[in-house]
Amino acid sequence: MKKVERSEILPLGDYEQIRDRFRGRIIEEKKRRRLKLSDDLSLLFENHDTVLLQIQEMLRTERITQEKALQHELETYNELLPSGPGLAATLYIEIPDRERRDEMLTRLCAIEEHVVLDLGAAQVRATFEEGRRDKGRAAAVQYLHFPMDPAAVKALLETKEAALVLDHPALAARVALSPTTLSSLRDDL
Repeated sequence: MKKVERSEILPLGDYEQIRDRFRGRIIEEKKRRRLKLSDDLSLLFENHDTVLLQIQEMLRTERITQEKALQHELETYNELLPSGPGLAATLYIEIPDRERRDEMLTRLCAIEEHVVLDLGAAQVRATFEEGRRDKGRAAAVQYLHFPMDPAAVKALLETKEAALVLDHPALAARVALSPTTLSSLRDDL
């Protein structure tokens, strides 16, 4: 997947001029790439454009203009994207109530070991960013990759049905990917 390059990052003033249109386009794209796994969990398949939006929005929010700080944001967010063939995603555990959230984060410890992309002819287990588990709890935001060998790439390109599977002992789910989502993910390859 193509990483975001420095030349793509707009200065804050230039970004403000296109922000509404750009955000609108990416928000529509994210709708096709978001899966609801439960009332409390969702997953967004990331790509070059979703990461570019995150970088631009962080620079805008933090008013970052110094080159060193900008490079740091670029490097940090580019880590969300896989280096080789594969897909990237962010898993969100979204529970507004603090007590309930704390209990669920404890119950979902090791969730990073329980996410699979079922492509029919291939199953791709997610790998998660190290350090997202803290004292027996899951982090509320998890960054994951689905590394794909040639057989998995072929399966994604050819399958008519795919699903995201959560096989955690405390929470199981299987969510079918729509044809629109599949098409969008194929574009990532």
